[in-house]
Amino acid sequence: MPVPVTPLLTADIIIELSHNDKTQIVLIERLNPPFGWAIPGGFVDRGESVESAAIREAKEETGLDVTLQCLLGCYSHPQRDPRFHTASLVYISSADGIPVAGDDAKTAALFDIDSLDLSLAFDHRQILDDYLAYKNSGKVKELHR
Repeated sequence: MPVPVTPLLTADIIIELSHNDKTQIVLIERLNPPFGWAIPGGFVDRGESVESAAIREAKEETGLDVTLQCLLGCYSHPQRDPRFHTASLVYISSADGIPVAGDDAKTAALFDIDSLDLSLAFDHRQILDDYLAYKNSGKVKELHR
C-alpha cells in the first residue's frame, strides 16, 4: 500500500511566564532559516505524541519545563512555512524560570503580548493575534479560511 504524502506535523508552544502579577510570553530568535522571532516549536518525531513533542521542543529551545494548559488551535495553511507544507498544533503552556536559548534558538526572551511589535516568522503573528483574542475573551476565534 502506498504511503500518502501529507504535510509535515509540528508542535508550537506559547509559553506563559508569570511574575509580579504580570504574564509574559517566550519567543525565540531562530538560528536557522527562515530567520526571525518565533514561537518555540518544531517537528513531531516518529513514535512521539504531539503533546510530548511540544514539551520536548520547549525544553530544547528555551530550557524551560512547561505544563500544557490547552490547545489553542491547528494551523495548516499550505504557505504557513516558506520551506514546505506543515500543519502545526499550537498549545498554550505555563512555566517557571528564565528562558535560555538552546538547540535551534539563537536567543530566547520574554515579551509583553499586549505591546509586541516584532516581525515574526511563519504565521506566528496570526497565532499570537488568536492567542491574544483568546486571552481577552476566553474563546477560540473562528477558523481561518
